[in-house]
Amino acid sequence: MFGFFKKKPTPPKPTDPLAVFDAVIASLERQGAEVRKSAATLLALRAELARDELKYEQRVVTTQEKLERALGEPKIEKTLRRDLLEARQLLDRTREALAQAETNAKLLMEAAEDLSKQLAELNEERQSARARLSAGVMVSDALKAQVANFDRVMKLDKARDEVEKAHALAELYREDAGK
Repeated sequence: MFGFFKKKPTPPKPTDPLAVFDAVIASLERQGAEVRKSAATLLALRAELARDELKYEQRVVTTQEKLERALGEPKIEKTLRRDLLEARQLLDRTREALAQAETNAKLLMEAAEDLSKQLAELNEERQSARARLSAGVMVSDALKAQVANFDRVMKLDKARDEVEKAHALAELYREDAGK
């Protein structure tokens, strides 16, 4: 009914500027943690791929040696050629995956370095903002005190003026009473 019983919206609370810095810093720290977690996973993958590469290289060499010894036996030769082809394909895919892992690792390292720089700069900026904010609050408090003091001085001057007026008025009454 006419908005009488509507709940008035609460005015937004003023945000603490340092809290905004803290929120962004926390976000960057979380991103950094995710990047480090991804880097650790990628390092484990790279190690596994390197082991697989060695295993497939050895498999190719072993299969080639077997193929050389099996020359003249068509069934064995056919099977070993197929095994050799499969081993080479696995080796190629492993090398591609390893190269991709290397590229991704480089990107992750660059991202981690960028996040680290941003975090350091933001921490420095926060410290500076904190100092400026503290100085601003102190200046503001000093100005408030100065304004309060100015108000007291003005009231004192007004009181002095009233006393002067009262003396002048009393002087006029005395002069009138004396005539």
